[in-house]
Amino acid sequence: MTGRQVAWVTGGSAGIGEAIAHTLAEAGFSVVISARDEGLLRDTADRVGADWLVCNVTDRAAVNAACDKILERHGRIDVLVNNAGHNSQRRKWDELDPNEFDAVIAANLTGTFNCIHAVLPQMRSQGGGRIVNISSVAGKQVNPDGGVAYTIAKHGVHIMAKMLNQTELANGIRACVIAPAGVSTRAHDWRPEELRQYMLQPEDVARAVRFAVEQPAHSTVFEIEMSWSPV
Repeated sequence: MTGRQVAWVTGGSAGIGEAIAHTLAEAGFSVVISARDEGLLRDTADRVGADWLVCNVTDRAAVNAACDKILERHGRIDVLVNNAGHNSQRRKWDELDPNEFDAVIAANLTGTFNCIHAVLPQMRSQGGGRIVNISSVAGKQVNPDGGVAYTIAKHGVHIMAKMLNQTELANGIRACVIAPAGVSTRAHDWRPEELRQYMLQPEDVARAVRFAVEQPAHSTVFEIEMSWSPV
């Protein structure tokens, strides 16, 4: 058990999740990362200096077990960063696969719900906590490029945070949504290099997360929308 504040980062084995874990560790948090790939988790945890556990956020029983394990090891969860998620390559109505639709909704929306639902009792009992949902500009607009399932899921993630704040601010629990435009990760390897060089970097999103979670108790950042432009 540690005396430091504890941050749980889902989808923490690579990309944006790894950058968030590294940034929060530098900020003094005891960081726990989770994802589905044990090998990647081990390697990332070694680089970041984080604890780790295998967890598929779409599996509610596994999420509840992961939450219990973190509490057993660390005694508390002060920050939850819902970063796990993915998009389908077949995104538009004329090419959409219903099974892929279900998978995208499960990873981005239901998975976020599962993790929030798991940590809320502990956060209430300890008198507070911070929840950060990593969303997208697709959660702020309707654009065919974002895809049917992903756009629906990310809009839902925004609404989930708003509804959390409506009831849980009274319990000291604050929710924030980070909505970046395209971030240069492996998921965007298919984009032209001349475009990727201008995109947001995972570290940019990580700095926004740190800003949100380090606000004092009297200050709540509800949303951070991020864009990129040629420099």
